[in-house]
Amino acid sequence: MKIQDAILSKYDTNLEGLSLNQANERQAKFGPNELKEKKKKSKIQIFLMQFADILIILLILAAIASYFIGDIIDSLVILFVVVLNAVVGYRQEYKAEKAMNELKNLVNKKAVVRRKGQISKINARDLTIGDIVLVEEGDKIPADLLLLETTELKIDESSLTGESEPVNKTAEYKDNVDLDVENNINENIRDNLVYMDSNVVSGRGVGLVYAIGMDTSIGKIASVIQEESPETPLQEKVDKLGKILGLIAIITCVFVFILEFFEGMGLVENFMTAVALAVAAVPEGLPAVLTLTLALGMEEMAKSNGIIRRLLAVETLGSCNIICTDKTGTLTLNQMTVRESEIYSNKTYEGAYLCNNAVIKEGKLIGDSTDGAALQFAEESDYKTENLKERYPRIKEIPLTSDRKRMTTIHSINDDTETNDILKQIKTIEGKEFDLSDKKLIAFTKGAPEIILATCKYIDNNGKIEKITKETRSRINKSTKYMTQSALRVLAIGYRIIDDKELTEDKNNLTEDNVEKKFIFSGLIGIMDPPKKEAKEAIKKCKTAGIKVIMITGDHKDTAAAIASELEILTDGKILTGDELNRLSNEEYLAIADDIQVYARVYPEQKLRIVESLKSKGNVVSMTGDGVNDAPALKKASIGVAMGNGTDVAKESSDMILQDNNFATIVKAIEEGRKIFDNIKRFVKFQVSTNVGAILTIVGATIIDIPLPFNAIQILWINIIMDGPPAQSLGMEGAEKNIMERKPENGDILERKDYIRILISGIVMAIGTLGVFIYELNTNTHLGTKSCLEKSMTVAFTLFVVYQLFSAYCNRSDSEEKNRYFAFAMLLSLILQICVIYIGPLQKIFKTASIGIMDWILIFAVAATIFVAEFIMRKTLLKKSI
Repeated sequence: MKIQDAILSKYDTNLEGLSLNQANERQAKFGPNELKEKKKKSKIQIFLMQFADILIILLILAAIASYFIGDIIDSLVILFVVVLNAVVGYRQEYKAEKAMNELKNLVNKKAVVRRKGQISKINARDLTIGDIVLVEEGDKIPADLLLLETTELKIDESSLTGESEPVNKTAEYKDNVDLDVENNINENIRDNLVYMDSNVVSGRGVGLVYAIGMDTSIGKIASVIQEESPETPLQEKVDKLGKILGLIAIITCVFVFILEFFEGMGLVENFMTAVALAVAAVPEGLPAVLTLTLALGMEEMAKSNGIIRRLLAVETLGSCNIICTDKTGTLTLNQMTVRESEIYSNKTYEGAYLCNNAVIKEGKLIGDSTDGAALQFAEESDYKTENLKERYPRIKEIPLTSDRKRMTTIHSINDDTETNDILKQIKTIEGKEFDLSDKKLIAFTKGAPEIILATCKYIDNNGKIEKITKETRSRINKSTKYMTQSALRVLAIGYRIIDDKELTEDKNNLTEDNVEKKFIFSGLIGIMDPPKKEAKEAIKKCKTAGIKVIMITGDHKDTAAAIASELEILTDGKILTGDELNRLSNEEYLAIADDIQVYARVYPEQKLRIVESLKSKGNVVSMTGDGVNDAPALKKASIGVAMGNGTDVAKESSDMILQDNNFATIVKAIEEGRKIFDNIKRFVKFQVSTNVGAILTIVGATIIDIPLPFNAIQILWINIIMDGPPAQSLGMEGAEKNIMERKPENGDILERKDYIRILISGIVMAIGTLGVFIYELNTNTHLGTKSCLEKSMTVAFTLFVVYQLFSAYCNRSDSEEKNRYFAFAMLLSLILQICVIYIGPLQKIFKTASIGIMDWILIFAVAATIFVAEFIMRKTLLKKSI
């Protein structure tokens, strides 16, 4: 049984097509050929879900507590931050919906179908399994088809694969081919399948519908990109930190309340102090500073052609330890270029220029990319090509086909000087008389070396025409093999002077059989889409930074290997093809996944499998892509990076868009992401150390049975002022000098060494503050009980604020970039504190008193102990801490 018959039998149809009754029955069974959407959440549901987060809940409780203790401004600020966070999250929820709408818009509206022998145009929505569909140049494929007939059919699958070269499709099946196409990733049948939304570039074909709607390749993509986006590493870390700080807040609140209750403090005052400490334990400025820091990072990346679509994705880049990158256009120029050549005569340039249908207009190529490479090669050579078309006007073309593997153009001759000499040499070799009066034509041919060489009888060695010998053929074949092994697409170029009267006088005789023989071989050119110069340097930087670069491409294995080796992606690792990956079980694949550096001939589902497998091993994976098929992998990756010239679906499914389609831009973004994560760690450590210091000071005072050095309003002021200018300025620090010389961040925002550092800093602050407070209480007894307590509290309160300013300085980066906001933030905070101390109305609110110059000297001297503690920690426990 023929393969086509087996296909028709499998789907219970025939070449005449389904009957109307059959079509109706199958439509009822399989449903319409359209993409379906999952049930959407209501706008209210989406908005309310933004508050289902432990840190956000704690912030709301803090706002309520602040309101009830009279701090309305602080309460409003906290609520503003909460609402802002909810609005930003609410807008991000629509990403999947937008991507889905883009996919729906891609579905073709009409299809030409044969039903019961009658050809008609119907809505593509009405196609069903077993329908016979006719396609031709200019059509969009309306469903996934198994081809039954083809005539020079070429399909542009770039919207699915991202590869710009059209793919030859055929109805000629390999022997014993497996017709199970459920996964669409069978290498043996790939050339016999066409997919929904791909475009017919040339030719025509007849196909059988084997998949419709959500079962098509594009439908499977649609189902994946509607799924919820996974949390980013930063979201996970912030959630974890929120839970830790929330637990600390609750424990502290209860502990202090119980202690003060048994110490005899008034119930209301006790409650206010406990709540104030609980508020202090939660750095409510964290979302605001996070937003500011990430937004500034987005601005910096935009300057380098990297557009961030999701705020938290900025930081995720900094944690990235694997980049899965496409080849074409990202690592390479996406422009076929002649990289190797073996030129025997200038006729090579003439053939490359004249035997060519491409045009370069206003710097842009119009036409076939291979023709474009040959054309550009000729134009950029030292040989003058300006007037070639006038010297040799084209009169006929014998076109390139997949069977012929060559193209020939025939031209009249307006300049006989050179051609007469060539013809004379040939006739001398053949022992024939030379007649200068003969009318002559010239034919140029280019194509596969083995085909062109078979039609050549002579070789042109810089104007000297000789017969091709066995040794010459061997030399040419050797050069061809060398270029082919370098993954170059090799073209041979030849020409022929035609002086046969029956050919020159009757153009109808200029046929393939009559013209394509007795050619003169002139040269070889090797073509490839070359790597971008900056890509190699960027990959080196990745290696230094502990980031593995994996190339994933639909190209042939040899081409992928050549590019990957040149870029030093492929070193001691392995190449895996899509077909090989398909044969591996999950366990087998995971066992070797770490060794794979290049994937070639991959399919849509496999890109997703690669990303999911790498993530399952604990990696933070960045995935680049531009086609519709990349959308699931872009969405599932830790950070999806779409190309600026990619499909809208890819962009909508991504976290970041590269406007310049350049791999080097990803590396710049990673550097920016690392800087941002460093700065997040900086201000989180600073804020938490402030909170821990305040808690230890209050708890310490309660335990040693002395008055509290801060009242509730002062605690809130410390919390607000430190969450403001100092913390925000730390979010603007420059990059560390060694930022791309260390491994990616893979821990929590606060790690063990950070907690040690925070605890030590908190202890130093608590001891210093309590010590100065006790000293002031003993020194100021002459002022009376109330005034003594107010002044002592003011000195302790101010000392703690200065401690925080010095702590902020300790958390600065070792960077060559200048943070012009830091000094301003420190000065502003100090001025605000001075206002609280010396302005009458504020003294009443905060219960402060004026202090003298000696008090300020004592404050700055004691606060400087934080520098000593920081120096000791850096030299001993925390050498690598930021």
